[in-house]
Amino acid sequence: MQPDVELSERERAVVNAFQGGFPPVERPFEPAAAALRERGVDVAADELLETVADLDERGVLSRFGPLINAQEIGGAATLVATHAPENRFDEVVEAVNDRREVAHNYEREHPHLNVWFVLSVADADRVEPVLAEIEAETGQETYNLPKRREFRVEAKFYVDGPLAPAEDGTPGGIDLTDLGPDVDPVDRATLTPAERDLVLEIQDGLPLTETPYADVAEAIGRKAGWVRETIARFEREGKIRRIGVVPNHYALGYTENGMTVWDVPDDLVGEVGPAVASLPFVTHCYERPRHEGVWPYNFFAMTHGRTEAESERRIERVRETMAEYWDVGEDDWDSLFSTRILKKTGIRLAERADANTAADGDGPGGDRREP
Repeated sequence: MQPDVELSERERAVVNAFQGGFPPVERPFEPAAAALRERGVDVAADELLETVADLDERGVLSRFGPLINAQEIGGAATLVATHAPENRFDEVVEAVNDRREVAHNYEREHPHLNVWFVLSVADADRVEPVLAEIEAETGQETYNLPKRREFRVEAKFYVDGPLAPAEDGTPGGIDLTDLGPDVDPVDRATLTPAERDLVLEIQDGLPLTETPYADVAEAIGRKAGWVRETIARFEREGKIRRIGVVPNHYALGYTENGMTVWDVPDDLVGEVGPAVASLPFVTHCYERPRHEGVWPYNFFAMTHGRTEAESERRIERVRETMAEYWDVGEDDWDSLFSTRILKKTGIRLAERADANTAADGDGPGGDRREP
């Protein structure tokens, strides 16, 4: 199966190798290139940097750098479903999308709940008032589906070629995380002002240079060593999910976006969740609440495929895994494919980070860069 863009063997190796595990060291492209050479991919550090920059320029990547875990930065986000009648569809969608708190919005195939959006707020107490305002403006009821348990968020998209996961389950990629600073997690819920500045500087990616962490440090007026240590610590604390290339999965041909939903017996969710999350093609996996009479499903598993047939095979694998734990009936699940992206602006981290920043100094290691 080929992606929508033409990729060389080296480009395929880079996409597969570093969707995580990129090292927070002074010159990260040097050990990254060495690791590729050890695995049979002939590339120098400058060539690797050039390759990543070219993939980014062509839209094969969404960005390069840390993938921020917004829920650990501050504020709250929730998934919401609503109905947009056919004769008022554009009107309802426009009203939803006009809300700055709405980050993503998709039209999905469902006889009633055809609009699905993510609401992101700096204060969790704002969720219900914002939804009430949307309901008043649209005349449509909203159904809040906050995450109760997260089993997997691992949106990695591989292409055929070097360093892809094997059919026997052998994982793909290269992990050079241990080359970074040796740091310990900090038991602190709030951010320091320095950490807030760092989060906002890197949320859209790292500079594509030989010394990206030093360039970030220069931009926020901090020491380069502090930036590397803080990024490494954030990864351990879960504020950063991973560091590396973030593919544009549409460019790689993953156009079949299936949100499978399941009515799992409540007492089995804790067993089913990890089992489904272990399937390598499941990118997101959560427990969410039901809504009586409207929405009977309490378990969500997102899959992506490059063809309709591949997507169907993957959904069937999820069903087979479910069936190992309970008797899955035809009415116990559904698969909602996205038909249109209605809005995609990303999570607004600035307000959420600001609201969760303590005003008591920079904290350890956050001292300003020396002149």
